[in-house]
Amino acid sequence: MHIVYDIMNSMPIIKESTYHPPFPFNNGHLQTVLPSLIRKMKSDFYIRERIETNDDDFLDIDWARIGSRKVAIISHGLEGNSHRPYVVGMVRMLNLHGWDAAAWNYRGCSGTINRQLSMYHNGSIDDLDCVVQHVLKTGPYDSLALIGYSLGGNLTLVYLGKMNDNINSKIRKSVVFSVPCDLEAGARELAKTKNKLYMEDFLVSLHKKIKAKMVLFPDQINDRDYHLVKNFKDFDDRYTAPIHGFKNAEDYWHKCSSAQFIPEIKVPALIVNALNDPFLADACYPIDEAAKSANVYLEMPESGGHVGFMQFNEDKTYWSEERVIAFIDQS
Repeated sequence: MHIVYDIMNSMPIIKESTYHPPFPFNNGHLQTVLPSLIRKMKSDFYIRERIETNDDDFLDIDWARIGSRKVAIISHGLEGNSHRPYVVGMVRMLNLHGWDAAAWNYRGCSGTINRQLSMYHNGSIDDLDCVVQHVLKTGPYDSLALIGYSLGGNLTLVYLGKMNDNINSKIRKSVVFSVPCDLEAGARELAKTKNKLYMEDFLVSLHKKIKAKMVLFPDQINDRDYHLVKNFKDFDDRYTAPIHGFKNAEDYWHKCSSAQFIPEIKVPALIVNALNDPFLADACYPIDEAAKSANVYLEMPESGGHVGFMQFNEDKTYWSEERVIAFIDQS
């Protein structure tokens, strides 16, 4: 990482992070991979609710309610879901600190393929807004926090920036982790040889979604020569862009990158991007944008990997979960 620290003393750039990885797990790849392998989190406490969207599709929300007047909505990462350990861990931490939690699944990520041809992507703010509006109608909530990881973090920032002055007044805080604030730079970083295994894993998972869509829309989508799809450029050019009304992958990346929306965000928001995140290029760290913002804070721990921030303690909590509580409960 070649980020220059000349402006690190100015707020809202957070100069000193409290995260320190357990020895010897300070490697970015270890921080990225190990949590999904060794962290076992039960999610049998969820209560699932299916809601309808305006385009005759559906979204599945997994609830963890404790009867609070505060609620947090959690947006997962690419090809994730509400049962991923980082989501369940966050839900548990929220409940322990007096928050209801709603972990929503993007279209096709809840175990059932969605009805429409459209899928989820980095700019699917209509779906996030659908969840926000529904959640606020379900109980007497006074305060709502938005929490996002990776793609979900980018989506959350795009939502906050585009909603701007029209944001619901009950949305008080937001915390996002491992955010590819520049989608083109992030896509090119993941296409590098050092990230080949991650890319292959994503493409295999996405291929399953494409094959499921082919059953519903045989005349509109196919996987012919899918083996030629080697990276996000290939995938987004072939699927994401045409299905969702973008000219090509670059047009999609440009219009849905969150960095450009940071100046418009009016809600206090914290971005936490580890400097050793293997998924993020230099342009994914919005130093200039955060330095000029009155509402967006940027914290860049030396370690943490991609959606990692692991630690070993008796209650099995991770630093990222503690960081969320510290920020959203701060008056």
